[in-house]
Amino acid sequence: MLLPLGAPALPLDEAGKYVAAAYVVFMVLLVVYIAIMAAKLGRIERELRDVAAIAEEKNEAQAAPGRGSETPLASRGSGGGGTDA
Repeated sequence: MLLPLGAPALPLDEAGKYVAAAYVVFMVLLVVYIAIMAAKLGRIERELRDVAAIAEEKNEAQAAPGRGSETPLASRGSGGGGTDA
């Protein structure tokens, strides 16, 4: 039961190697994690630009030629007149 208390500690010159190795492993894992997150963020931004472009194309395709600068909301009667009964 008192075995962990009786176990000898590592000398500081040997323990320092393990501490340094632990820091190196931690830093490598941190850099790998940041690289993965950066790649994921880049992919999400690219997909978001693609979706925005598709939405813009659909919006332009729905606008009928010859209407001028009229907005789709105004063409549906949502101008705020409030005359609908």
